[in-house]
Amino acid sequence: MKIQFLILLLTLAMSGSCQNQNQKKMDKKPQIKINKSDEEWEKILTPQQFYILRKKGTDLPGTGKYTYHFEDGVYRCAACGAPLFYSDNKYESHCGWPSFDNAIEGAIIYQPDYSHNMIRTEIICANCGGHLGHIFDDGPKETTGKRYCVNSTSIEFEPKNKK
Repeated sequence: MKIQFLILLLTLAMSGSCQNQNQKKMDKKPQIKINKSDEEWEKILTPQQFYILRKKGTDLPGTGKYTYHFEDGVYRCAACGAPLFYSDNKYESHCGWPSFDNAIEGAIIYQPDYSHNMIRTEIICANCGGHLGHIFDDGPKETTGKRYCVNSTSIEFEPKNKK
């Protein structure tokens, strides 16, 4: 009986330690490379870009210029120009926003988002901290199974053969 009690105590202690480590990872503030005040961003961005990228707004579905855009190239952050997505990873998800099944490695930071009484994962630019959209697990199963649901306003497109 004492051995079972000790095993139970050890198990509880170890699981608590793992939870604390996971909580520390979630609580850790991402290291954003470009730090500007809202006033500085307002001078650089259009009002719509400021609303989406800095205030975590959302484009209306089906209204973005990149929703049905399928040229070869790279999608970059509209605030800082950092490359975020390759056109090879863009697909038609029929959700009303540009969708990608993968991002460029290291380009995105993932943060829990509990706004609007939902549990989601927000995606932000790792370079400037701009809000891009959210990631969901309802993407193409033949690839990653992920859907990076991105606001058109938060990205700019650079064609493959740009000189």
